[in-house]
Amino acid sequence: MTDTSNSLSIGRDVIRREAESLQALEQSLGKTFCDAVELILAAKQHVIVVGIGKSGHIGRKIAASFASTGTPSFFIHPSEAAHGDLGMIIPGTVILGLSNSGESAEVNGVIDYAKSLENQTVAITSASKSTLAKNVDFALILPDEPEACLKRLAPTTSTTLTLALGDALCVAVMEARGFTAEDFGRRHPAGKLGFGLQRVAEYLKTQPTDIPLIGSNAAMSDVIIAITGGGKGCVGVVENNQLKGIVTDGDLRRALGPDVMTKTATDIMVHDPFTLSPDMRMKDVVTAFMERKIGNAFVLDGHNILGLIDLKTIVASGYV
Repeated sequence: MTDTSNSLSIGRDVIRREAESLQALEQSLGKTFCDAVELILAAKQHVIVVGIGKSGHIGRKIAASFASTGTPSFFIHPSEAAHGDLGMIIPGTVILGLSNSGESAEVNGVIDYAKSLENQTVAITSASKSTLAKNVDFALILPDEPEACLKRLAPTTSTTLTLALGDALCVAVMEARGFTAEDFGRRHPAGKLGFGLQRVAEYLKTQPTDIPLIGSNAAMSDVIIAITGGGKGCVGVVENNQLKGIVTDGDLRRALGPDVMTKTATDIMVHDPFTLSPDMRMKDVVTAFMERKIGNAFVLDGHNILGLIDLKTIVASGYV
């Protein structure tokens, strides 16, 4: 039977070793890191990340991070590069080569080709005297830390450090570009992240344009019809084309009584209801709904009614 009695202590030891190595990496950063950031910022074409084996897996993530944060980037597998993908490298491209030993023939071959086109090159490696480190414009050297694997063989610490240094480059470049949350949201239109960063005005463009509204003197029967027909669980009460209040399903229930049908919209509406502005982010809208324990709100631009957002629709879309 497999012995797992030491699994917890081993797991903690791996995380501790990698955390200590990350602290060493933090202290090792200096001018060369800033030089690499400036070089990437000055790239006229894409940043191409190259790596093989575990470094290749890390390289794909680094390239994806650059691409999603304002720096056009993609990954090339160095073996595929030797079979035609070198054609993806054109003048003005910056090459980021990843190799822990710095002696990967495939990665160094891509760097040699890139330099033949007079392209700028950067490396992340653990070996300062390696072929890769000597051949690039700027070599970012990882601290001399042992792998967290108990045999000190499996890439663990080295891949964690490479990923962290790639993230550091990405974020430093992103900030230097002045990359904003709006920029990020435009590159992540799908899923909860993109939804949360979306502005209310952008969200309304994807929604039906019919807004359930009714006059302030509307009879109760008309209020009921408007709420039912609108399908949003509420209706806005307007006077001179300005929003004066809102009537929800809950307001209707609370108004029930022998004389309910003698009342008007003004009698049961919530006066001066909470409203949204078109420049709010959707994550803030959801937070506001939760804090106020409400299910819908109208969007106003000054006195102009732009639309209606209801929590039910957002939940049904899977964003909350």
